[in-house]
Amino acid sequence: MEEPRYPVIKLKRGKDEAVRRFHPWVFSGAIDSAAQGLQAGDIVTVVDADDNILGTGFCESGSIAVKLLSFDNRKIGAMFWQERLGRCFEMRRSLGFPNENTDCYRLVHSEGDHLPGLIVDIYGKTAVIQAQTEGMALNIKNISEALQSVPGLDVEAVYNKSSEAMQRMGKDAIDDGYIFGESVTKIVTENGSKFNVDWETGQKTGFFLDQRDNRELVRRLAHDRDVLNTFSYTGGFSVTALRGGARRCVSVDSSRKAMDVCANNLTLNGFDVESNPCVCQDAKEYLTNLEKDEFDLIILDPPAFVKNHKNLHHGLQGYKFINYEALLKLRHGGFLFTFSCSQAVDIVQFQSVVMAAAIEAGRDAHILYRLSQPADHPVNIFHPEGSYLKGLVLKVD
Repeated sequence: MEEPRYPVIKLKRGKDEAVRRFHPWVFSGAIDSAAQGLQAGDIVTVVDADDNILGTGFCESGSIAVKLLSFDNRKIGAMFWQERLGRCFEMRRSLGFPNENTDCYRLVHSEGDHLPGLIVDIYGKTAVIQAQTEGMALNIKNISEALQSVPGLDVEAVYNKSSEAMQRMGKDAIDDGYIFGESVTKIVTENGSKFNVDWETGQKTGFFLDQRDNRELVRRLAHDRDVLNTFSYTGGFSVTALRGGARRCVSVDSSRKAMDVCANNLTLNGFDVESNPCVCQDAKEYLTNLEKDEFDLIILDPPAFVKNHKNLHHGLQGYKFINYEALLKLRHGGFLFTFSCSQAVDIVQFQSVVMAAAIEAGRDAHILYRLSQPADHPVNIFHPEGSYLKGLVLKVD
């Protein structure tokens, strides 16, 4: 029998089914025994009750005790990172990234790329790493070195943006900063639009790349319409709506800093900020006070209202509220783009909430599109939990 490479975690008999179906999570309740002295971030070998090797992964704290990197007895070293990140880049290159119209995209999407707990976004020639688990955080340097060696990737700077994610887990802060090189520009191109991206102090890695395709749909439908972009952050939807020929676009977000960047992005793309105001206000409050029939395209792209299943009911009520207000105020014949990025809310629940809002608002609505995350945010077929972004486009009468 093959000898394990790392300290062993043994599963209870009958508790290995999910791993055998290539699901990358091992829950603590499935564990029969574990090597002494293990700490979060340690590399471990997972075996079944008969000591057959099931995979290799990072030991983590919390209910998910192990996140598997490989379903064999794999050495996790420089060759592993180079091979795995090389595969990620080859997938993105097959999707057409980067290209002359788009130089920002997601290179690594956690479980979707068989690297649970790791996000890597590419902004021009800068790679921004966000480690979301202890194991990935401990391997930041190895990941950075592997990124620099991927043929064709052409990375001139690597920035670590992991402290926020680690603090959310109650872990010691990891200092953010450049691990390699330094960026000379923070202006990127997405589908021909220019954006300033602040990966140093902005949300997530600085920009919401997962809405790229959905922004393009807004561009196609925005012609000659008055657009309201709520929870707008730095104005991704606002710029693309105006590029699509919108008469005007009002952007609303509670962050003053985001609104300043939004205004900068509008100017960068040749649009007048006075005609297309960036309003620093709570989006729920703005929707509540909004007069009817002012807009005929409204975008609702809020942060995750449902962080986990414990606050599901409260979060769903939040989605219902903003959709009700938007449906109530939208002009006859207008479009509503409405989204949820809450992993704990599935598309059936989300659609039911939007339907309830339409009933309460007394509006007839038709679903024109069901939206999701783009191809550079892939979902591992064995890990359906990775499908987090869901959206609907409604035509409202």
